Amino acid sequence: MNMEENKIKVVVDDAIPFISGVLEPYAEVVYKGGRDICREDLLDASALVIRTRTKCDASLLDGTAVKFIATATIGTDHIDHEYCDKAGIVVRNAAGCNAGGVMNYVFSALYGVASRKAIRLDGSKLGIVGVGNVGKRVDMVAGYLGFKVLKNDPPRMAVEGPEGFCPLDYLLQNAQVVTMHVPLDKTTFRMCDDAFFDKMKPGTIFINASRGEVVDDAALKRAIPKLGPVIIDTWNNEPDIDRELLDMVDIATPHIAGYSYQGKQNGTAAAVRSLARFFGFSDLYEFFPKTELPSLEAVKLDLKGKRQGEITSALQYNYPIFTDDFMFRMDPGAFESLRSHYQYRREFYVY
Repeated sequence: MNMEENKIKVVVDDAIPFISGVLEPYAEVVYKGGRDICREDLLDASALVIRTRTKCDASLLDGTAVKFIATATIGTDHIDHEYCDKAGIVVRNAAGCNAGGVMNYVFSALYGVASRKAIRLDGSKLGIVGVGNVGKRVDMVAGYLGFKVLKNDPPRMAVEGPEGFCPLDYLLQNAQVVTMHVPLDKTTFRMCDDAFFDKMKPGTIFINASRGEVVDDAALKRAIPKLGPVIIDTWNNEPDIDRELLDMVDIATPHIAGYSYQGKQNGTAAAVRSLARFFGFSDLYEFFPKTELPSLEAVKLDLKGKRQGEITSALQYNYPIFTDDFMFRMDPGAFESLRSHYQYRREFYVY
C-alpha cells in the first residue's frame, strides 16, 4: 500500500490540543478554527474532528465526502444525528472525558462562593440533576465530603428502578445546592424555567456547568433575588452571552469547567482512537497524549474529616476559580479567546 497515494483528508478544529502532528503520517490534515470550517473545506474530506463550535448539519455536510465525525467533547448537540444517520456518516464523541474537570469546577466553585458568602455547607443536601459521567463523579465526591445527596435522572431511573433517585420536584424543594449535569435534548431544553426555580428554597445555591440552553435566562434573572449564590459556566448564545445575567451571578466563567489537562488529554485521545479504528490506523488505536510536565499530573487530596475552611483552602490552591471569574468579567467579549488560550489546570481527586 502506497501511504501517500491513499491518504485521506481530515479537517481538524485547530483548538483541539495535543493533536498536531498525530494524524499526519496517515492523512492529509487541514487545521481551521471550529467556527470557520465550511462546506468547501469538506468537499473532498473523509473525516472531521471537532469541538462544539462546529455545527454539523445538512448545510455543512450535504454533498461532501465526509464519512466520519469525531467530536472531542462529551456533548453532541452540535451535531444533527438524524441527518448523519440518513447520510451514512458515523459520529463518535468522547463520553466522560471531562468528568473529572467538571467535578473539580463544581466543588471549587461551591466551597469558594460559600466562603465568600459565609455559608455553612456542613450537612447540606446537594441535588444533582443528571447523573451521567459527570454527575456520578459529583455524587461520589459529595458523599465523600459529607453532603446528603439527592439525585434525579429519569432515563437512568427508567432502566435501573427508583432506588437511589428522587423526583425532580422533591429534589428542588429539599436541596440547599442544585447542580445541573444533563445533556441538551428536547427534554432538557429550557427545563430551568420559572416553575423550576419557584420550587427551590430561598437561598439555594444554583450551578450550571452542563449546557447554557437548559436554562431560561429570563427566568433565572427573575429568580436570582430569591436564590443564594449562582454559578454559571455554560451560557445561552455563546459567545454573545447575556451581559446583564453575567453581572448578576456570583461566579461566571466562559464554558471552561471541563478544561482540565487530563480532560483535554482524554478528549483528544478518544477522538483520535475512534478515527483510527474507523479508518484502520492501527498504530493509533491506543493513542494517548504524553503529559508534558510532572506538575500537570493529577493530584490526590486528603480531605476526609477536614473542616470547611481547610477544604476550601485545598480546593482553591489546586483550582483558584476566582481567577477565571475575574479574567472573564474583565473582558466578556473575549469569550472565545479565553477558551482557546486557556491554561489547562491539573485535576485533583479525593477518593
